[in-house]
Amino acid sequence: MTKESTQKKQYEKFVKQLTPSHSLPKNMALAFLFGGLICTAGQAVQNLLQGLGLSQENAGTWCSLILILLSVILTGTGLYPKLAKHAGAGTLVPITGFANSVASSAIEYRAEGQIFGIGCKIFTIAGPVILYGILSSWILGVIFLILDRLGVAV
Repeated sequence: MTKESTQKKQYEKFVKQLTPSHSLPKNMALAFLFGGLICTAGQAVQNLLQGLGLSQENAGTWCSLILILLSVILTGTGLYPKLAKHAGAGTLVPITGFANSVASSAIEYRAEGQIFGIGCKIFTIAGPVILYGILSSWILGVIFLILDRLGVAV
């Protein structure tokens, strides 16, 4: 065995020791559990608001706002990233994950100022989501309009 191949094997062994191992079934179970807990908490908030006399539509709106607020507060205090480290994809439940991405971008770039930091960088992650969401909605709206004019759409 040459010195080079021995070094290569030692390096591969070293990298293998440092590389964290991931269990796909465990990650999937945690994502399911935490995503389900976030959704369950949201449903509980909506049910509570409806029980206080709000209509289903208004309760849903306030529930969304409360989940966004909690997500931003948890992001600002540094708790959301810690939760995400253990919960994985479960924290990407659309509304809370989206709020986290916007808030974390704003926090990361606040040192660069209000306009060039927060104002420019806040939509680094969220911008493409908004862009493609609006674009796909527009395309589907046009398709629906065409189908409706042809008498095919319900």
